[in-house]
Amino acid sequence: MTAYPHLLAPLDLGFTTLKNRALMGSMHTGLEERGDWNRVAEFYATRARGDVGLMVTGGMAPNREGGVFPGAAGLFSDQDIANHRIVTDRVHDAGGKIAMQILHAGRYAYGPECVSASAVKSPISPFVPNELDEAGIEKQIADIVTAAVRAREAGYDGVEVMGSEGYFLNQFLTAHVNKRTDRWGGSVENRQRLPVEVVRRVREAAGPDFILIYRISLIDLVPDGQTFDEVLGLAKKIEAAGASILNTGIGWHEARIPTIATSVPRAGFAWVTKKLMGHVNIPVVTSNRINTPEIAEGVLAEGCADMVSMARPFLADPDFVAKAAAGRAQTIAPCIACNQACLDHTFSGKLTSCLVNPRACNETELTFEKAETPKSIAVVGAGPAGLSAALVAAGRGHGVTLFDKAGEIGGQLNMARRIPGKEEFDGLVAWYETMVAEAGIALKLNTGATAETLAGFDEVIVATGVLPRDPQIDGEDGPNVLGYVDVLRGRAPVGKRVAIVGAGGIGFDVAEYLVHQGVSPAEDPELWRREWGVADPSEARGGLAPEGPQPEPPARQVVLLQRKAERPGKRLGKTTGWIHRATLQAKGVKMLGGVSYDRITPEGLWITRDGTPELIEADTVVLCAGQVSDQALADDLAAAGISAHVIGGADVAAELDAKRAIDQGARLAASL
Repeated sequence: MTAYPHLLAPLDLGFTTLKNRALMGSMHTGLEERGDWNRVAEFYATRARGDVGLMVTGGMAPNREGGVFPGAAGLFSDQDIANHRIVTDRVHDAGGKIAMQILHAGRYAYGPECVSASAVKSPISPFVPNELDEAGIEKQIADIVTAAVRAREAGYDGVEVMGSEGYFLNQFLTAHVNKRTDRWGGSVENRQRLPVEVVRRVREAAGPDFILIYRISLIDLVPDGQTFDEVLGLAKKIEAAGASILNTGIGWHEARIPTIATSVPRAGFAWVTKKLMGHVNIPVVTSNRINTPEIAEGVLAEGCADMVSMARPFLADPDFVAKAAAGRAQTIAPCIACNQACLDHTFSGKLTSCLVNPRACNETELTFEKAETPKSIAVVGAGPAGLSAALVAAGRGHGVTLFDKAGEIGGQLNMARRIPGKEEFDGLVAWYETMVAEAGIALKLNTGATAETLAGFDEVIVATGVLPRDPQIDGEDGPNVLGYVDVLRGRAPVGKRVAIVGAGGIGFDVAEYLVHQGVSPAEDPELWRREWGVADPSEARGGLAPEGPQPEPPARQVVLLQRKAERPGKRLGKTTGWIHRATLQAKGVKMLGGVSYDRITPEGLWITRDGTPELIEADTVVLCAGQVSDQALADDLAAAGISAHVIGGADVAAELDAKRAIDQGARLAASL
């Protein structure tokens, strides 16, 4: 008996059977471009060993003009086929199945040779695409078909044709981009001709016993997007053309509505997939913000889909399915949908990894071998860096004692989890609690470690974190001034008019915390859709509400300030910063850069901007002026002649960088 009978049920495709209903969705990792095919193979084989039903690779370009960026990987030669055969052989040896995604970027390609239905520039890429003529369209079709045939030669079990997220085929489908008047544009039938022809010819060339997934955009979330009647018509044509599976795509990359960030409700778009159920006879996959086996089981049990796509959860934990099947779901490392090490890295040209699991994409490079000589190790600080170091060290066989002066583990994660839209941090802290207990770590809370306490350990790791930076503003000791710790820990009341000193990540978090009241939109899908202007695509073209976003009124009047003469929030996450800025703008938060802080009085905060003194009237001034490393213990140890490893914020106080802290802790513990 299992708690997940729907998720773990096999799926019969006729010519092959998938072992369960879990699909590892496509993620571009950057591994293929590095040319270390053993590393690529081990990334996928690790997930295959974790019993995922079917994996889809990151997008492979069908030709040079269709690559997301110059030099994007694809199957262009016999050597490419041989390289990919290393991957598919390793996956099959591990008992898995894998499909290759064929991704033609269209106008999203970062190169002057990019092509599309019409010469309409994307707002998120630098080049105006070249409008294809008839011969050019035929070339794109032929190249996609060739990519599918080569994928089969390379040993893939199937392909996924990318037809959503605003990429090439999606661009032909909507009047948002397609301005053509020939047989490839104008009427709905003409706009749908290209994806249908691609699927028909891929099936014809690849044969009947080959998985063919079509990634269909169910809700475009852009002006002049598809109606749901159009989507249904396309789905039926794609089925008739030979697709094996329809996989849900949500929103274009240029859409001004978040679709996979942590502030999006869990399974927040499963209702859209459910609208397709019963209209086609092939399996339908739902996706977006499904990150636990309970959520996956729920959407399947409710009839929202036949299968569930989870991408980033398999970065966080490759054994997701195996642990669920073994009744150990509480040990699944949770994807918190932060984007920091995955999508932010991808869109910055860096190798993908995972904040929660730094071994993701580093399986051959970061290994946790059993220690030849177990040591007694003290870790001081149970924040992200200390927890990471403690768990890896204990997993390698060392005896670990974890100290923290607080009464709970998590460090500053416990402040992050108080921010509306960051509820996923609750699950991360709970997972750490589970894993610390499972690892047999001696946990000493409410205990301030000293040089005397630590003298008998073989190794000492200092992960004492950060302290708030003192901005040294005249009047900051007044009764109307609070630090961000006091605010987020709920230690003092905050007035209705607030000035926030500092517009980094913490300043934005504090602002979101203070303008919010009532239930978090991340916990209330209907409220979230209203706040972002998402409508039923059956009623509004593209799923955009005609009335636009309708945010709840702010709880407070907030002004967010910074010294840097640049747009506040510019240095936030590459793929999520715009969401935070938009959220605060919707709540009427005023954001000012290029200011100097003169003094704080009972009336508020006096600043100078553009050479002119100005009063920001405020009942409360909150200080979020950065952090400094808490190195007091490290200094005491050095004075006592005790060698120590200093990691995380205690080493470098750069905002609250959990990604760097967790990676640093894991790598240190792997070396001891």
